[in-house]
Amino acid sequence: MTSHRQGPFFLGVDVGTRSARAGLFDAGGTMVASAKRDITMWREGGDIAEQSSEDIWAAVCASVREAVAGIDPAQVAGIGFDATCSLVVLGQGGQPLTVSASGDEARNIIVWMDHRAVGQAERINALGHPVLRYVGDVISPEMETPKLLWLRENLPSTYAQAWQFFDLADYLGWRATGDLSRSSCTVTCKWTYLAHEDRWDPDYFRSIGLEDLAEDGFARIGQRIVAPGTPLGSGLTQAAAADLGLRPGIPVGAGLIDAHAGGIGTVGMQGAPESNLAYVFGTSSCTMTTTREPVFVSGVWGPYFQAMVPGMWLNEGGQSAAGAAIEQLLSFHPAAPQAAAEANTTGQPLPVWLAEQAARKAGDLSAAVRLADGLHVVPEFLGNRAPFADPHARAIIAGLGMERDIDSLVALYVAGLCGIAYGLRQIIETQDKAGAPVDRVVISGGAGQLDLVRQLLADGSGKPVLSSMAAEPVLLGSAILGAVAAGQFASMTEGMAAMSQAGGQYHPDADAAVMHDARYRTFCALQSALRDSRA
Repeated sequence: MTSHRQGPFFLGVDVGTRSARAGLFDAGGTMVASAKRDITMWREGGDIAEQSSEDIWAAVCASVREAVAGIDPAQVAGIGFDATCSLVVLGQGGQPLTVSASGDEARNIIVWMDHRAVGQAERINALGHPVLRYVGDVISPEMETPKLLWLRENLPSTYAQAWQFFDLADYLGWRATGDLSRSSCTVTCKWTYLAHEDRWDPDYFRSIGLEDLAEDGFARIGQRIVAPGTPLGSGLTQAAAADLGLRPGIPVGAGLIDAHAGGIGTVGMQGAPESNLAYVFGTSSCTMTTTREPVFVSGVWGPYFQAMVPGMWLNEGGQSAAGAAIEQLLSFHPAAPQAAAEANTTGQPLPVWLAEQAARKAGDLSAAVRLADGLHVVPEFLGNRAPFADPHARAIIAGLGMERDIDSLVALYVAGLCGIAYGLRQIIETQDKAGAPVDRVVISGGAGQLDLVRQLLADGSGKPVLSSMAAEPVLLGSAILGAVAAGQFASMTEGMAAMSQAGGQYHPDADAAVMHDARYRTFCALQSALRDSRA
């Protein structure tokens, strides 16, 4: 219960891949309450992933109602939303339109991780349009224009009937306020909006086969583009307020992609924003580097203007599967069911239990790498997001023996974490060569909360890893949006400085560096060998 606390309070709402969460924060960035609800995802094969906007809104409402149950709702002064960069399709009146071969109208979201549009992305990339310079030269099937093209070609009835195509964060802002404005974060990062020129490029849409979107003045994908944190409409509508259990009129800030909310919640913790690489380690991972001038890095998305910190540029990389890659990796091992049962008796998820076993066996977090001696993992189960922008890349596991016990499962887990760290190092080195160096990694995301994970990331990447005082920096980032929209702070930068504080620091271990350097060379060689064999 939080009834003894005095407002104002700010709500951050995060819709991730598997759940919707609400966090209630005070003006100093302390989270005083939170709640979570699972959301449904339909999977078909390795490429198809679909969700329901109605299911997600119901989960958001339930989470918010629980999070504010201990206070007077009148003390909520601002709301911010973040979400995965998933495509929401609505017909007239805001009714869901199916994106599914099943024909189920409830299934109206193509999830970010859905790779059905690989062919469309490849055709777009073959055109070499100048717009692609601002997505690292290579558009991804995770982005929205390939998905829109897939819809037009494969579900023409849905495409023709669509009233609005939303990024999920913008859908939540519209659902809360009735405002059709889009965030410069979503449309710049995932839709090819040129925020530095305040325009869409009609020629790009005509050249790729989406000329109708240009012909109607982009009315279906966004005619008013605003910076994150900009107040939407007249605040919370009567209908949305009733759904959420809040008062009408509360300011709602234009939203962010979930990873970028993690960036807002962390990059202001220490030093200038441009000295910090925001690393959001969840189902996938995202790296976000802030610069004052545009930096072009082939294979790394961007540079994007005003996509995270208003007035600054952003380069975005990451790994298409990170936490999900570890789960996939562990599922292959014959000892996984036994380990999962033992973890369950302690009330822990399997990765948490394995991290404890690794730390106990090694005696020192940095020494845990020795448990994986001779075992190597390139965890690209869902392709390489950066720095190669290669959706066809696949995972490699090398060095396995005949062992079937839990010790060998622990070793595989550590090797997988090292592979994640080496992918991060690869991105950092690529950006550094292009002129976007960083001093440290600031971490957020559910899969990055363990001390072992943070230390191996520091050792494997060669950069200090800084954690947030906030247990939920992604939710904090969204709450900062609400605080800025409410006028609590004059700017996003001011809000970041006031509400985010540094927690623990994890420094690279000098003794472990030699082993990680050798393992990193093996990682790159394995990655290169598989890429060459495909060619």
